[in-house]
Amino acid sequence: MENVDRPYILEEANYKSVINTQYKLAVLPWGATEAHNYHLPYATDNYQVEHVARKAAQSAFDRGVPVLTLPCVPFGINTGQLDIDFCLNVLPSTQMAVLKDLVDVLVRQKIEKLILLNGHGGNHFKNMIREMSFHFPQIFICAINWFEVVDWNQYFTEPGDHAGEMETSAMMHIRPDLVRPLSEAGDGAAKKINLSGFREGWATTQRPWSQVTRDTGVGNPAEATAEKGKKYMDDCSEKLADFYLELANTPNDELYT
Repeated sequence: MENVDRPYILEEANYKSVINTQYKLAVLPWGATEAHNYHLPYATDNYQVEHVARKAAQSAFDRGVPVLTLPCVPFGINTGQLDIDFCLNVLPSTQMAVLKDLVDVLVRQKIEKLILLNGHGGNHFKNMIREMSFHFPQIFICAINWFEVVDWNQYFTEPGDHAGEMETSAMMHIRPDLVRPLSEAGDGAAKKINLSGFREGWATTQRPWSQVTRDTGVGNPAEATAEKGKKYMDDCSEKLADFYLELANTPNDELYT
């Protein structure tokens, strides 16, 4: 087996390469383990965010950015899916405790910047970042939903937001061995709250998954293709790599101009 040196991936790196690399930026992929319709694996969010994180890191590293991609956290906030078989939930308070411990390690290693690269719609880090800035003012932390880096409407007819055309296309590209035939997939039909605040987008709540969808999907995967998934994920990764470059090369005290 060919020995591929990828010091930008902590899981693969060895101690010698780590101590000889002056990392400027760390990226923490954060996913979830949950049902994704009948045709996609429970770890869909993890496979996707890890793929984009690693591809972006390679591009940035090749351009001189010493970025370190941390192992993906595979558990997310799934409080709306507690009655769905084996959707693994961690509470927001638990997520914050894990984040605080990991940030403490990074600060001790003199990392000055951290990107929380999110792959799960139920994860929201804004208030956690506020608390981290209170405890660790020396590190800059931001959060990015990888699936929002480029406009998915330019790539998909009906993207969907859970196991629909976008996620199915992405998994067809990166892990086709784990995608069941689309003939086995549900149609991803989903109910919505028919109240004005929710229709107009200024009210928000948690979706009780078993009341919203029969097959756990939200969005029809029927038009998904691996080609669409590759184009979308490649473009997300490259734009993300450009951001890595910008962030790494801007001192923390010069971010606001």
